[in-house]
Amino acid sequence: MSTEGNWQRVILESPYAGDVETNLVYARACMADCLKRGEAPFASHLLYTQEGVLDDTIPEERERGMLAGLAWGEVADKIVVYTDNGITRGMQYGIDTAMKKSIPIEYRRLSNVETGYFDK
Repeated sequence: MSTEGNWQRVILESPYAGDVETNLVYARACMADCLKRGEAPFASHLLYTQEGVLDDTIPEERERGMLAGLAWGEVADKIVVYTDNGITRGMQYGIDTAMKKSIPIEYRRLSNVETGYFDK
């Protein structure tokens, strides 16, 4: 396996709340899209919401997870926002934080990408 290349570190923003199961499938497709682009994505909503880590339905735990995810923004090259299913309040919070910290933001749609994972 080659370790060469300039992998950009990206924070991935996609919906989580609402139809959680559908949103998890979508977030995984977004991760795959980032990896195909040669990026190293971080999606706190996929990691921190796993059973035994944090409970997104408990406001204090949700906030803790969001703040921990945003802390990774300090080392990110950019934020990538997948908008096929809209922008949630949590996503908007991440976008607003990135803007305040002058972290570049890129908006994307999987429906414009041939991934084989997402069929809108």
